Amino acid sequence: MSQLKRRYLAIALLVATLAAGAYWWATDYATRAPEVALTTTSGKVIHLSALRGHPVLVTFWATTCPSCMKELPQLSQLYRDLAPRGLKLIGISVYYDPPTQVTEVMRAFKIPYPVVNDVMMTAARAFRMARLVTPTTFLIGPDGHVVARYTGPLDFPRLRARIDGMLDGRTRTAALDVPAAHRKD
Repeated sequence: MSQLKRRYLAIALLVATLAAGAYWWATDYATRAPEVALTTTSGKVIHLSALRGHPVLVTFWATTCPSCMKELPQLSQLYRDLAPRGLKLIGISVYYDPPTQVTEVMRAFKIPYPVVNDVMMTAARAFRMARLVTPTTFLIGPDGHVVARYTGPLDFPRLRARIDGMLDGRTRTAALDVPAAHRKD
């Protein structure tokens, strides 16, 4: 093989290696749950990183969103059923929801899980939500990676089966297996 061909081959291998490394880094970075501290309506600060070891459901909702209001009882039931086994669930009300209205909804629906008023859009920015569409729900695996993003109403039987798999250790969770597009699991 000529010296010129070897040089081209070496450059091609270097480019391929760099591209693979960049892809791996970008994919891993994109799937890690954000390091964010969230303050609940009760004043408690929750660090997402402190929830590692548990599946975590983070759901963005609005009091003016009919689909969100329809899901609240099902989310509450899911939490009541699976929290004793380790599920963590955080509701995040969007920035335009008046805190008093959020409190009224929490009381009316008897929401048992922590809720955050995201008035400064801290959580929305941390989750890279360029467009704030409600409901949007993120499922974070016990390893701290976002494994699914759901935009729109949830398919609760499938979601519950997925979380059950994580709680039982049957489900691999180290990568986002659904594009962060508007697709369901």
